[in-house]
Amino acid sequence: MPTDALIADVLINKYCDHLPLYRQSKIFARQGIEISRATLANWVGRGIAALQPIVDRMRVDALARSRLFVDETTVKVLAPGTGKTKTGYMWVIVCDDRAHGGADPPLALYTYMPGRGAMWARQLLGAYHGILQVDAWQAYDQFGKDDRANAGVWKSYCWAHLRRKFVDAGSDAPIAQDALQRIARIYGIEKDIRGRPPEERLAQLEQWVSKMHFCSMTCARRRKCYHYIFGVG
Repeated sequence: MPTDALIADVLINKYCDHLPLYRQSKIFARQGIEISRATLANWVGRGIAALQPIVDRMRVDALARSRLFVDETTVKVLAPGTGKTKTGYMWVIVCDDRAHGGADPPLALYTYMPGRGAMWARQLLGAYHGILQVDAWQAYDQFGKDDRANAGVWKSYCWAHLRRKFVDAGSDAPIAQDALQRIARIYGIEKDIRGRPPEERLAQLEQWVSKMHFCSMTCARRRKCYHYIFGVG
């Protein structure tokens, strides 16, 4: 029978160090220990089952927070019976308000899902109410609308994505270049006010946004910057 420490070591090797079970089996074999990949897979299943209550509790804790950061990225997974891989998605929920004066402990929760569409975002977040810090991917459009279960969501978009839109607007656009310079200054302000109350940080942002004159943006790409900031179509 494997010890808890051995199962934990197999899990860490597989998920943290990206060491497949067949390689772990060969490593054990070099030491004169014959453990099949099927046996290791059984241990992985048992370990995950033992950890599931912790994961469930982390999800409950995360969805009770006032602000969540959510993102998703591609991951290659086996497609059973085909001998090939397919594209899946690893979603992550992050809570860490220490830089904003928060007292709650940080949390990162990873969830694998087959896709990145609206149904998967809804399955991940349930009836969450609060601030949702996301990019402008369409799967998040359903949140914050009055006719949906998640009407109590306030979306907060990503500065890095916004900055990229100004970069895409082109070097020939003075207003875009001015915005990039202002964003650089905002990054400097963020560094100085990190850890202060949210109200104080928000006041700094509103002061900056109020000075932006988007009405002069005639190019479609520049208008997207406005839409991204204010969430209008």
